[in-house]
Amino acid sequence: MIILIAGASHTGKTALAQKILERYQYPYLSIDHLKMGLIRSGNTTLTPLSDDGLLTDYLWPIVREMIKTVVENNQNLVVEGCYIPYDWWKDFAAEYLDNIKYYCLVMSEKYIRNHFDDIKKYANVVENRLDDEWCKIEAVSRENAEVLKQCQAYKVPYILIDEEYQIDIEW
Repeated sequence: MIILIAGASHTGKTALAQKILERYQYPYLSIDHLKMGLIRSGNTTLTPLSDDGLLTDYLWPIVREMIKTVVENNQNLVVEGCYIPYDWWKDFAAEYLDNIKYYCLVMSEKYIRNHFDDIKKYANVVENRLDDEWCKIEAVSRENAEVLKQCQAYKVPYILIDEEYQIDIEW
């Protein structure tokens, strides 16, 4: 089984992947780790500050083929990151799609306003963020609103975090 976890920055994608690892022993791939490995090794001229669209165009073909390999080997993997395109399913034949679940995490404007201190507090719960200066309430609100808009436009499933942060996924 492949579980894709997408969403805006600071929505808890990595924390959810870690939770699944601990509960079900499904390993996970952080697309951010792949990105940094490719950047640090000199395999791309892209940088961590490159446009998200350019990073998605570069990273997704690699991740997509890794997913196919995992499915072909009847293995399990959680893939988490913001570089999963909203039309991801177009890259897979039916036999792959039967083995993939997609979840996109989105925080509501209300949740962000009421819990911004918690969002910042838990930003490093699984991995250390080296530069989080950009993370202001306005930027987080804007990014989540755009993710919600894209989820609705592409008709992909999303988990709206509105009242409290309680995420459990079933597959």
